[in-house]
Amino acid sequence: MNYDRKGGIHIVAILGSVRENNYTEKAMRVTLDELENIADVSVELLNPSKLSLPFPGLRSKSDDAAIMKEAVRKATGVILSTPEYHGSFSSVIKLVIENLGFPSVLSGKPVALLGVAAGQIGAIKSLEALRGVCSHIGAIVLPGPVSIANVQKTFDENGKCTDESVEKRLRDLANNLVAYIMNNICPGIALEAMVRKEESESVN
Repeated sequence: MNYDRKGGIHIVAILGSVRENNYTEKAMRVTLDELENIADVSVELLNPSKLSLPFPGLRSKSDDAAIMKEAVRKATGVILSTPEYHGSFSSVIKLVIENLGFPSVLSGKPVALLGVAAGQIGAIKSLEALRGVCSHIGAIVLPGPVSIANVQKTFDENGKCTDESVEKRLRDLANNLVAYIMNNICPGIALEAMVRKEESESVN
């Protein structure tokens, strides 16, 4: 894990849709806004529509896959988002995961999940499937994924969330991820750094 008391916590958020003006990004922006207001937390949004990611088995024609992989490797935590398509997560987020290597750089990373859907039951099926894939590759999938139902009625044309309860859940997703990192990752790294310092001082 990467936590630097000088640099703070770094969160990488990945969109699972490449549609123009998509609702997945509108929802993600609320969560990112909350993260940006937390001290010592920096965020990076990865948009697959801006990347050239190869299908499995094909050679990459750009460095985008390697750059994305390195960004996730260096992240303290990750947010994966997806719309629900045909009862599952998008091919876009699957392609992202395929390009994160094997073993995956998501292994051992705390991962928060966000899903949106036009239907009344939300993105429950897609989030369950995505949780299974992330767990399989070794990610630490946090409880409390956010599923937004009737997403087309939840954001206005400017991307503003019009439902206070949904906005609260999106902001809670950010706070829960940071809280997990602070409570479960940072103390261990601080202890390791302390031991290294003591060993160095004993040698000198």
